Amino acid sequence: MRKVLAVFCGAVLILPVLTAPAIADPVADAVARDLGISASAARTRLVQQERAHDVSAGLSVADAGRWFDAASGRLTVAVTRPEDADLVRAAGASAVLVSRSAAELSALVSRVKASGHAFRSVGVDVRRNDVVVSAVGPFPAVDGVRVVRVAQPFVQQSGEVNPGDPWWPGSESNCSVGFPATDSSGGKHFVTAGHCTNDASQAAYGESGQRNRLGTSNVGGNRSVNAREGDMGVVAVTEPGWTVSPVVNTWGSPAVTVTGSKDALVGEAVCHSGNTAPQFECGVVNSVNQTVDYGSVVVDGLSLTTACSEGGDSGGAWLAGSSAVGLHSGGQSSCSPGSTEDNSIFQPVNEALAKWNLTLVTGSGSGDTEPPTAPSGLRSTGATATGVSLEWSAASDNVGVTGYDVYSGSTVVASVAGPSASVDGLTPDTAYSFTVAARDAAGNVSKQSDAVSVRTAPGSGSRTFGNPEDFPIRDFQVAVSRVVSTASGAAASSVTVQVDATHTCSQDLNIALVGPSGRSYSLQRYGGYPCTPLQPKAFTARVSERAAGTWTLRIGDNGPADEGVLSGWSITV
Repeated sequence: MRKVLAVFCGAVLILPVLTAPAIADPVADAVARDLGISASAARTRLVQQERAHDVSAGLSVADAGRWFDAASGRLTVAVTRPEDADLVRAAGASAVLVSRSAAELSALVSRVKASGHAFRSVGVDVRRNDVVVSAVGPFPAVDGVRVVRVAQPFVQQSGEVNPGDPWWPGSESNCSVGFPATDSSGGKHFVTAGHCTNDASQAAYGESGQRNRLGTSNVGGNRSVNAREGDMGVVAVTEPGWTVSPVVNTWGSPAVTVTGSKDALVGEAVCHSGNTAPQFECGVVNSVNQTVDYGSVVVDGLSLTTACSEGGDSGGAWLAGSSAVGLHSGGQSSCSPGSTEDNSIFQPVNEALAKWNLTLVTGSGSGDTEPPTAPSGLRSTGATATGVSLEWSAASDNVGVTGYDVYSGSTVVASVAGPSASVDGLTPDTAYSFTVAARDAAGNVSKQSDAVSVRTAPGSGSRTFGNPEDFPIRDFQVAVSRVVSTASGAAASSVTVQVDATHTCSQDLNIALVGPSGRSYSLQRYGGYPCTPLQPKAFTARVSERAAGTWTLRIGDNGPADEGVLSGWSITV
């Protein structure tokens, strides 16, 4: 049964001497990047978070909330009695005396939920010892309840995205794979978002177009929840050739192997992996055990973070260090730099594992000596004056493929996570030969694929590049169109994006530009009323990118019963 806050009674346990756990460097590097701190500071923070979890696990005391304090690097516990504060300090944590008990805070949350007033989210703010409500519209004043005005609602995310580690429920838009698990009979599964697994016994695919089936989602109709209880579901992995792996895709960085699971603490740094750019993103947990109103469903017990996310990330893996903490549920679908707001939301993973009596698949990432199979079917999907696009059929491995290296002769010219790559910086009108090899988390490398020969296009001095292909803009899906630029040097600080698109409701659309680095730049955010038609329009975006490479336009529809088409676009860099 879910509780608003856990209340403990009794004595403090004596803890063993704590040792610093191994912290996966890709997680520390991502935390450093997204929190704006040094790599050494990020590693120190992750070690301190692990110690705070150990102290919390051994501490039994009546409290009104617990959190990780980044400034002191310690667990902090809110208590209402001085004698409890003494017990907390004796256990090695910091104590704060507060006026409201856990029971009083829980009663305030229940009062807000029963008030009938609309909210985006509601829950306890343990650090301020009150209840916080985020609301788009007006909300009445209540003693002990703090109201935060927000500009847009949360959404449960979905959408068409780049190849990598997505999965497709039937013919619907793809979601992201969460964490692998096994049942009591050794059957293979993975847990993911409940709003991705609503349909009973639905075919699950590893490739769009209902290709490459991997198993069945929500077997029997009783393995998915998207309601008050939570946003979580199970996909059974049953098809030949598919294995489950504890290795998390970090999209270009060395892979992270999951070593266990835990419940997240407020204030700790967490990262999530999903198949939408920027793919591996980190932030800080702002609150836990929150009630979120998505508009179509209200869900209890979710965690809110500052990390960014986009459509298609739903169900993906949330980590604290190398520990599994959650399954991606939704958010603002915004990756604007510097946001400290409640941006992305996850469902605690331990609840999903316990509900369906599943065991998380874990590993150490060592002891694996078997290399992956060689990639096959290497082919060119396009060439410009200074770059080529390549695709191939994915390799397989006994544990899990974590990336691919593209070779020109004996030189590695690109390293990627999935079975496609762009190679830039080539000479115009020149023939090249490429091969590709797969690698796993233990560093084993496959044999190289058969070679493919590609000739680059003649050179051009233009700095405007376009894609005239039509893409439909469908309800609750994302139209994705790419342009490959061959311009040299850095892109202009302000690039011009001409979007030739029509749509019956411009206010339903998120429009974003993704640069060659993978960073997303918002051109238009959805929201507003009444609807007005979208017509061809020129946008400008301030960027910090190299000019050459793949630029991507993403148009996401966030409303029902409307339609449109992206008939082409161009960018001047």
